[in-house]
Amino acid sequence: MSLLGRAAVAMWWSVRPEQRAEFGDWHSHEHFPERMSIPGFRRGSRWTSTTDAEGYFVLYELAEHEVLTSKGYLDRLNAPTPWSTKMMPHHLGMVRSQCRIVASFGGGVATSLATIRLSPDAGRDAALQARLAETLGALAQQPGLTGAHLLLTDTPRTSAPTTEQQIRGKDGAADWIVLLSGYDADVVEDVIAGRLSRSSLHAAGARDDIKTGRYRLGFTMTAQDVATV
Repeated sequence: MSLLGRAAVAMWWSVRPEQRAEFGDWHSHEHFPERMSIPGFRRGSRWTSTTDAEGYFVLYELAEHEVLTSKGYLDRLNAPTPWSTKMMPHHLGMVRSQCRIVASFGGGVATSLATIRLSPDAGRDAALQARLAETLGALAQQPGLTGAHLLLTDTPRTSAPTTEQQIRGKDGAADWIVLLSGYDADVVEDVIAGRLSRSSLHAAGARDDIKTGRYRLGFTMTAQDVATV
């Protein structure tokens, strides 16, 4: 998938089995349309973990980084609906990163996704970013794959806990994020076991505390869909 814009919000959390049915209803029929109606929001996608029965990954693609501090977005974050207020406490272990997209290759929306959370070793930032950009550009054209992207967390300095965050409790944040999507889950798995494995990334300049997740597409919506929902 090709990311639509220059910024993104990347989020990981868990939802317990007894809340998952209502969560899917709320997230698909209220929350996504609400978010996609905010100026600057271009696409949202929700992914279900294939290795963790409770895990989700959600990505919002934004036109510009400034959307993160826009009145439209902050107004929504600070005035959650009654249903959102009910559901926010069920977002367990929230990791929420406000990011700049620094490399994005490929096109379309695929069914399989790997997320890799990593950080550069001291003094290795430039070398790691250059190596990743080269690798991801090649991977996006590989049979079985459709997209490869690098996001760097850049939390706005004026960012303060919003009403939604206060309901959830303290959110964590990732640092650098690699996203690898494909129509063949086996190919995605081969890449994260090989060219994007922990050992390969560490050799390229990443710290050893790398977290890799595996997901399948649950739902996606664009701003253009809002008028028809």
